[in-house]
Amino acid sequence: MTKKSPYKGPDRFTTEAKKQGYPARSVFKLEEIDRRLKLLKGGMRVLDLGAAPGSWSLYVANKIGPSGKLFAVDLTPLRTGLPSWATFLQGDAFAIEDGVVGTYAPYDLVLSDMAPNTTGNRFADQARSFDLFMRALEVADRTVQPGGAFVGKIFMGEDFKKAEAAVKNLFREVRTLRPEGTRSVSYEVFLAGQGRKEAST
Repeated sequence: MTKKSPYKGPDRFTTEAKKQGYPARSVFKLEEIDRRLKLLKGGMRVLDLGAAPGSWSLYVANKIGPSGKLFAVDLTPLRTGLPSWATFLQGDAFAIEDGVVGTYAPYDLVLSDMAPNTTGNRFADQARSFDLFMRALEVADRTVQPGGAFVGKIFMGEDFKKAEAAVKNLFREVRTLRPEGTRSVSYEVFLAGQGRKEAST
């Protein structure tokens, strides 16, 4: 007998996302993070890693407005249009030369909603999530300006404290968030760092 997927079927977040014109329910995770941390405002420069299907990018673009700049990257295409002040590049964010990812750098905020293709082996999935998170944090280290912020998804596991320590090394304030829109069976959380420290000399 085939086991039913715990993610099967729409819930209220999925339904509401479609009603508001977003391709995925993940928009409400970012909306809550933004509300709690007061991340986004007009005129900001933002880098969105792992942007597909585009809910986060569309939300960010609407919040920063035409005076801001958004650069979004993902291996797969977006399922939504973006306004003129947002640029999407389809490709591997970690294989693209710094000159491209740094198009609008320095950024006020780097976002990463990236997650590995899960295998069903929790320990393996956690390890791969940790690797993605740390690579996204490396991008933030290179491109976030002093005072800026970073938010990245990570699966809870034995490497979580290492990830948290790495964020604390770069940012003055660090918080762990699990938005209401996160499915109950998921072990994902978001690590947020605010107040990028000045680079040491």
